[in-house]
Amino acid sequence: MKTIKAEILLAELNRLRKDLDEDPSDLEWLTLHHAFCFISYKMGEFQAYLDEQARSGAFESFEA
Repeated sequence: MKTIKAEILLAELNRLRKDLDEDPSDLEWLTLHHAFCFISYKMGEFQAYLDEQARSGAFESFEA
């Protein structure tokens, strides 16, 4: 079973968010910003979700 840490996905989400100009009128920026904020507040639940997904093989193709 290949596992993944929540911090890895959160860092990538933050990178995508930072690639955009901060523009609250832009739906893409708004979506990434609020998804990042929500997930960062719910890290424990997100890690539990990722662990569950790992058990089902969701990360077998991922190469870190």
